[in-house]
Amino acid sequence: MGVLRAGLCPGLTQDMVQLLQSRGIKTVVDLVCADLEEVAQKCGLSYKALVALRRVLLAQFSAFPFNGADLYEELKTSTAILSTGIGSLDKLLDAGLYTGEVTEIVGAPGSGKTQVCLCVAAHVAHGLQQNVLYIDSNGGLTASRILQLLQARTPDEEEQAGALQRIQVVRAFDIFQMLDVLQDLRGAVSQQVSSSSGTLKVVVVDSVAAVVAPLLGGQQREGLALMMQLARELKTLARDLSVAVLVTNHMTRDRDSGQLKPALGRSWSFVPSTRLLLDSTQSSGSLGSRRVVCLTKSPRLPTGCQETVDLGSLGTPAFQGDHKGH
Repeated sequence: MGVLRAGLCPGLTQDMVQLLQSRGIKTVVDLVCADLEEVAQKCGLSYKALVALRRVLLAQFSAFPFNGADLYEELKTSTAILSTGIGSLDKLLDAGLYTGEVTEIVGAPGSGKTQVCLCVAAHVAHGLQQNVLYIDSNGGLTASRILQLLQARTPDEEEQAGALQRIQVVRAFDIFQMLDVLQDLRGAVSQQVSSSSGTLKVVVVDSVAAVVAPLLGGQQREGLALMMQLARELKTLARDLSVAVLVTNHMTRDRDSGQLKPALGRSWSFVPSTRLLLDSTQSSGSLGSRRVVCLTKSPRLPTGCQETVDLGSLGTPAFQGDHKGH
């Protein structure tokens, strides 16, 4: 709640503000918490007017309470489940990406995080006919690769072109650019929720670690604050606009144990609702382009479940020769 000023709400005039401030009541909180009978006597103001003023300020600035039933009904009507187009991944996600949530893919360099994100973007844009915002912060996205993935889904050039138009790409190589993109997006989508080409349903951030990790070395406190601001933006975006947010994160080595763990620390670990670990350590030799995907965090399924994803097959044209499907 802010400083008292004229025009903050109906009935609050400049004269009233000056009287209240002369008695030490300078903020909305001061007025709401004050003994209004005492304020009325000291300031020579109407007690009835002060009660009405406080009621308006509370309605305007307080968080509106919801009960659990209302929240659950809102959740049921606003949540959509979006298939990733990768069957084994959908199993771990309990059918797909959920709108209103942040899903994280963690993996070492070369594990295939960007490949999975590109496949999801291609499927949502072509198969589901929905818009995707792809925020690239490590330079891993190329137009030729997206086109190749779309060609694997349809031989029709018009369909490929339509899907490409539904994938909006933004490059943000530091956290300030990324915050600007997310804040602008929230404003734009709230003004225009849908368009003729579909609705924005997925936001991909590849990767959060690329813009956050450099901040966590020196000025730890400032870097942590910026990271949590990014976390709030992503979670608010997912919830308020009913979009599924998919982010990628790196792996880092623990100083004490020497074991690999997701980057960005414990504070960030609370941000994603679901976390998948792409393991490339077992992908050499006979496994080739296959990756073991492990569910390490989920609000719906038991953790520890594993599936295998063949990254090599995701870009194979389904319409060539006699081969069908992926």
